[in-house]
Amino acid sequence: FGSSHFGSSIFGTNSSRVRSRHPRCGQPSPRAHMALVAVTGLAIGAAAAAGVSVGLTCTKSDRPSSIDWRRDTAAWAREAIMAFSKPAAWAREADDEAPVGRRQPKSYVAARPTQPYAMEEEDQPDQGWQGFSMEEALLHANEGQAKALSRTPAQVLEALQRGNTRFWMNVARRPERSAFERRALISKQFPSVAILGCSDSRVPTEIVFDQGLGDIFVVRVAGNCLDTATLASLQFAVHHLKVKVLLVLGHEMCGAVKAAMLPDEVLEKEPLQLAQALKNIKAGLDQDRLKHLHDSRAHDREAVTTNVKQQVERLRRDKGIMDKVRSDELLISGGFYEISSGIVDFF
Repeated sequence: FGSSHFGSSIFGTNSSRVRSRHPRCGQPSPRAHMALVAVTGLAIGAAAAAGVSVGLTCTKSDRPSSIDWRRDTAAWAREAIMAFSKPAAWAREADDEAPVGRRQPKSYVAARPTQPYAMEEEDQPDQGWQGFSMEEALLHANEGQAKALSRTPAQVLEALQRGNTRFWMNVARRPERSAFERRALISKQFPSVAILGCSDSRVPTEIVFDQGLGDIFVVRVAGNCLDTATLASLQFAVHHLKVKVLLVLGHEMCGAVKAAMLPDEVLEKEPLQLAQALKNIKAGLDQDRLKHLHDSRAHDREAVTTNVKQQVERLRRDKGIMDKVRSDELLISGGFYEISSGIVDFF
């Protein structure tokens, strides 16, 4: 605000009365500016000390002051401070004069100067899920399980793909559970998907597929490779949790796959278990073919997808898992997660 407009809008004085112009050049005199700044600062400071919002009262008003500030500055400042201490009416008048798009809700404007913010009805927490017993939570879990088991593997995979689409299009739902639904998950879990993914911190599986608590059975290990523990975990998901989709998910710039392609003498310098894990990945990579790829991104993607396909091939050797596939109870897929875009390619 300019000083003259600021003074007239806050204190309600006519600009012609506030301005004291130089008789020769016609510009506001320095003395008038200094007086206006001093009194304005005094009024604003008093209002701030009283906890009054200046923003509600800094609006233009044609209300004339009953005191000539040039004759009795102290009385004029007192009147301004008193106006600041009673902003409710001013705020309502200013809001009535404001454009429709800038108006505050009436209940908020009226309540703000006189009492703390009162929670509106729509702000009240939803009490609908509060106080349910464990018996009701168990019933809710049984209904969710029945719904999950009724879906076909193709429907489950389609839902997983839609979730990833929401993620990379920045319209993720982030389906967090209510307290009641979390309580229902105490009794049982019924995920529809099992994912063997990498432990890389940039690949949070539930977030990438926009899924919530209890939706995905996740096994994460460096390089998303199968060993005794990871295979046993997936067998549990297939035979006991009755998942409909089994996904092996690799990702862009996987450090484990990149390290596995190092010379054996370099891998031998690593701790025993780490060296064995890297050699396990290396055994499934066709390095003679990969060395003909000179583009670094193409080489990275091909190495990761080759590792994923190798893990899928190992799953196919499991008789129990393949029995589920042949009876159309299970679908196995590979996936490549591109960190740079957020997109998962299924294959």
